[in-house]
This record gives sequence, C-alpha cells and structure tokens, in this order.
Amino acid sequence: MSARFRTLALAGLVALFAANYAAAAEPSVAGLWQKVDNETGKPVSWFLFIQKDGLYEGVIAKYFLRPGDRPDQVCSSCTDDRKDEPLLGLPLIRGMQRNGLAYENGNILDPRDGNVYHAVMHVSPDGNTLTVRGYLGFELFGRDEVWYRLPDTAIKQLDPSIIARYLPGRTATGSMQMLRAEKTASWGELPR
Repeated sequence: MSARFRTLALAGLVALFAANYAAAAEPSVAGLWQKVDNETGKPVSWFLFIQKDGLYEGVIAKYFLRPGDRPDQVCSSCTDDRKDEPLLGLPLIRGMQRNGLAYENGNILDPRDGNVYHAVMHVSPDGNTLTVRGYLGFELFGRDEVWYRLPDTAIKQLDPSIIARYLPGRTATGSMQMLRAEKTASWGELPR
C-alpha cells in the first residue's frame, strides 16, 4: 500500500468522523417545548418530542386550562385513531423525518376541529426555538408558530402518566439531556 493511498484513506476517515460528529452536535427536536399565547404571553401547552420508529412525534405533555375549560378534555372532533382520546398525551405531531435542523413529511392535528395538516419544523441552530408550520396543499400557504425549549428541569412538572408512557424507565427527576442525546438512539424509541 502506497503512502499516498494511506494518506487519502486516513483523510477520508477523518472527514467521515467529522461529518458524523457535526451531525450529532446539531440540536434535536427531542425534548420539551412550550407554546405561548401570542396575545397574553401565557403558556398554552407543552409538547414532548420523542423518536418512534425512526420518526419524530410530538405529544401534548401538559396543557394550561383557561377559565371555563374542562380538565378532562378529549379530542372529540378527531376522526382517526385519536378520536375521543384524552388531550393529555395525545400525539399532535406525527411522522417527522429529520434532515439536519429541519423536520419534514409529517403532519399536525388541530384538536379543536380534528383537521390534520401537512407539517414541517425547524429547530434553531442554538436549539432554543422550534418553528412549526402546518399547511394544506402547499407549504407557502401555511402558518408558523414558534415554540420555546423548556429547561431540563421542567420534566419534573409532567404528569407521571406521560413519563411512564413516553419516557419508560425514566423518572420525573431524570435528565432531559438524556432525552436529547441521540447517540443512544434506542432510548428515544417507544416500546412496541
């Protein structure tokens, strides 16, 4: 084997490792996010994003009741497998495929009317904001919402049923950094 070939092979391996490291270093959607009411500035819902079968799913992890809201809300307008399921723990976003900081080819449910829209998402480079866009037909005709990453300590505020269902083997005091660490990809998978 020539010295030139060894040098080229070594350079190729270094480039491969560098590319894998850069991809792993990008922030992920996995973790807790908060949607805030644009008019009042108050929290509306928290969403927990997990990886399931290689795709990303966002579930309603906590919601904040407004005056007159029933605490036992269900998705009565849903027409798919989520029909009459409780809002707490409801998969709102499904089928997102990761492409760097972008997530594509998924869908988002509007539990108020049961409509399901195409969806795309984008995590900011610093990992602190998530832009969620739902649309009909063409992405151009959609609407954006910006959600904000919650601190790792927020997991303590989740209902134990959410932790048991979506973070099996974890406790409320478990680290959300573990949730976002995709190097342990099997951890992000839901049990079958």
